[in-house]
Amino acid sequence: MNIRLGFYQKAATGIVLLSVIIGVMLYPSMPDMMASHWNAAGQVDGTMPKFWGLFLMPIISAILLGLFIAIPKIDPLAKNIRKFRKQFDMFVLLIMLFMIYVYLLTIGWNFGVRFGMAQALSPALALLFYYTGAMMEESKRNWFIGIRTPWTMSSDKVWDETNRLGGKLMKAAGVVALFGVVFPDFAFTLILAPVIAFAIFSVVYSYVIFKKQSKRKR
Repeated sequence: MNIRLGFYQKAATGIVLLSVIIGVMLYPSMPDMMASHWNAAGQVDGTMPKFWGLFLMPIISAILLGLFIAIPKIDPLAKNIRKFRKQFDMFVLLIMLFMIYVYLLTIGWNFGVRFGMAQALSPALALLFYYTGAMMEESKRNWFIGIRTPWTMSSDKVWDETNRLGGKLMKAAGVVALFGVVFPDFAFTLILAPVIAFAIFSVVYSYVIFKKQSKRKR
């Protein structure tokens, strides 16, 4: 499989490499056990050895990036991905930026800096949700990106209608998530609740559109 990296992929690769360099440089300074997970109340409820605390996120980022780079090559509907390739490539870069942002938050906490984790994640997730919605509005039928249900995958029309509306709802979820910065006590709910509602609505809506289209064909 011949893979040529464009600007966005190269930038995303640079971010992954930067996270590895940060981990190597900070390894001697980190505690033997690092805080690695926070509950909805912002309390640490999980730790791991510092090797994994410093390098698990870069490893996950590298795996995700490899998958994202491969998707336009391995998708049976790759020709459709090419129709919104710029939006997809920007999405990949934003994912990598989000990963290193979470990584730096984790490192900061383990250095003794205290903050509300959900509140700190709110603006980053808001941006990611909003751009995901914008990409979904431009997406064409494929097996990896967008709202994929049995009904959207069976019809370009169902795909387009579902993802156009779903994209708007995802952008709205991003706006709602941003309020977590102002209302830190509700940040977790403001992030999670709109996404759950979006997921449920998208499945139901795609089915309704499919049934309407089926009736028109009779």
